[in-house]
Amino acid sequence: MAAELFPAKKLSTVAPSTVQQYQQQNLSNNNNTVQGCNWQGLYPSIRERNAVMFNNELMADIHFVVGPPGGTQRVPGHKYVLAVGSSVFHAMFYGELAEDKDEIRIPDVEPASFLAMLKYIYCDEIDLCADSVLATLYAAKKYIVPHLARACVNFLETSLSARNACVLLSQSCLFEEPDLTQRCWEVIDAQAELALHSEGLCDIDAQTLESILRRETLNAKEMVVLEAALSWAEAECQRQELQPTIENKRLVLGKNIYLIRIPAMALDDFANGVAQSGVLTLNETNDIFLWYTAAKKPELKFVCKPRKGLTPQWCHRFQSCAYRSNQWRYRGRCDSIQFAVDKRVFIAGFGLYGSSCGSAEYQAKIELKRQGSVTLGVAIINYFSDGSSKTFPVFFEHPVQIEPDTFYTASVVLDGNELSYFGQEGMTEVQCGKVTFQFQCSSDSTNGTGVQGGQIPELIFYA
Repeated sequence: MAAELFPAKKLSTVAPSTVQQYQQQNLSNNNNTVQGCNWQGLYPSIRERNAVMFNNELMADIHFVVGPPGGTQRVPGHKYVLAVGSSVFHAMFYGELAEDKDEIRIPDVEPASFLAMLKYIYCDEIDLCADSVLATLYAAKKYIVPHLARACVNFLETSLSARNACVLLSQSCLFEEPDLTQRCWEVIDAQAELALHSEGLCDIDAQTLESILRRETLNAKEMVVLEAALSWAEAECQRQELQPTIENKRLVLGKNIYLIRIPAMALDDFANGVAQSGVLTLNETNDIFLWYTAAKKPELKFVCKPRKGLTPQWCHRFQSCAYRSNQWRYRGRCDSIQFAVDKRVFIAGFGLYGSSCGSAEYQAKIELKRQGSVTLGVAIINYFSDGSSKTFPVFFEHPVQIEPDTFYTASVVLDGNELSYFGQEGMTEVQCGKVTFQFQCSSDSTNGTGVQGGQIPELIFYA
């Protein structure tokens, strides 16, 4: 499963050394042995000499049969080295209850992940890849190798996105990693609709689904929540070898169906969607219609209050605004500004100025790029300016995740009334709660916007 969750990449904490070719040979050719005498003299450090023993039969005094039946691999080991690297191995080989076995079977760990753990123990190297990081984390937790476990969690946090947040939420709870759990919730809350539409949602357990459906700060329409629950229910029917009928979907959802805030939907969404889907009983449908329309509302098992969602924050980068008789004009030119943050945030949209000579309609093409080249979000929005100096919010379809210490480019191309308000007395650094924004001029800006003045006065974000 993990292979589908992350882009393939590796993390290594040690620079390449002369011993790596030998290690690679050991990885691909199990039961290898050192040929020739005085091989120790080839390697100047004890770390390199120790690394030669990784996955090597030479002086091996224990063997592991790793993996489930039908997919096992026999791995040689050295008790002293393993005991130095893991308290579990120390107890296994030198503790009071140590058993004198020549071979140990480990059916619940994947061979590749077991070897990744041994590589850390023998070679002091962390070599992680997307398709095995979760299994490596399991091995590191099982054998209490905390630094490797921390590296796995860091890798997962770096790879975290709306596409895999639900699955990682489930795994982080299983592995008791509260920091990773919190990061998953940040992504799920801010990019809820993307997370709920992801394939990974269908792979989570019922308890994790319940925690998501209970989430008060979920930033999603309730119809999207219902669709996600039904998609999960269809997958659960397949796992339980049930026909994916609407009755069976309702059966596997159980009481979780009542966590979907159907009475908080718009009446049109309920009447034209949920009421005709068959997911509700006739009595439930009738009671919810009465709840919408009757003065005396019936009691419902469903949660009726809308979710609170997330409260957007506003980063104001100008201290004042102004207008002049010959400024600010657009004519299809681009206004851009670069920014960076010191904490991970989610940009929801921009605040823009409007007409300085009466009310007017505008069309805005807004765009967000990473390091000026990779497009992360784009939207075309129409908005009405009432002629005042206030700003007008425009939003992306989904909030865009912004990583710390990287510059991003916010751009807008406006089409509308030629004369507009513009910002003045711009700031290079703005503190918004616990987040610090830094601004610098962008080479994409062809209409005069920069740090000191111009358009894009506000960034709207979740943190």
